[in-house]
Amino acid sequence: MFTGITRGTFPVVACDRQSDLVSFWVELPENLLGGLQTGASVAVDGVCQTVVDINGDRVLFEAIRETLDRTTLGELDTGSTVSIERSFRVGDEIGGHEVSGHIIGTGTIAQVEAQGDVYSMQIRVPADWMKYIQPKGFIAIDGSSLTVGETTQDGHFWLHLIPETLRLTNLGRKRTGDRVNVELESRTVTIVDTVERLVEARLEQLLAERLD
Repeated sequence: MFTGITRGTFPVVACDRQSDLVSFWVELPENLLGGLQTGASVAVDGVCQTVVDINGDRVLFEAIRETLDRTTLGELDTGSTVSIERSFRVGDEIGGHEVSGHIIGTGTIAQVEAQGDVYSMQIRVPADWMKYIQPKGFIAIDGSSLTVGETTQDGHFWLHLIPETLRLTNLGRKRTGDRVNVELESRTVTIVDTVERLVEARLEQLLAERLD
């Protein structure tokens, strides 16, 4: 599990691309390497990845076909930068919201606006995701815990980003048409799906009673 508080962006220093596998090395600073072991979970652009190997200040990750199809990791190359967060431990402060690193899919940046110190980004996603994306609710974009701004029913929502978020992530370097990894807030998904099932079951019961 993660908190959605990105620790910064770090370079991909080597990348090996095969048909169903991308292996890539990320160079990390000492404060993120402390205690890190093979088999540990690290969020890379919001995607939960397993540490495969550690060589000095370089950490190896491998993304398989399922991950490549669902996320932006297939776009990585040597020289790319990625957002990184170590998994949280019991007792750590949760400054964002609980994030699993399980990406539902990608959204596309539809519009970008910069006004003073506020950088706003409109993201387009499949319309059927919008029942889980609510104004002032949580969402994780490329692993960063963010608050949803305005929403539309046709699959668009706004994010309003502060300078600190732009400093610690790649979001300020994104442009219209770029893709981002999207993780929905799990509690919202559970509540919405549960209510829908209960309502559907109740309607079926009422219909059956009417037909008897």
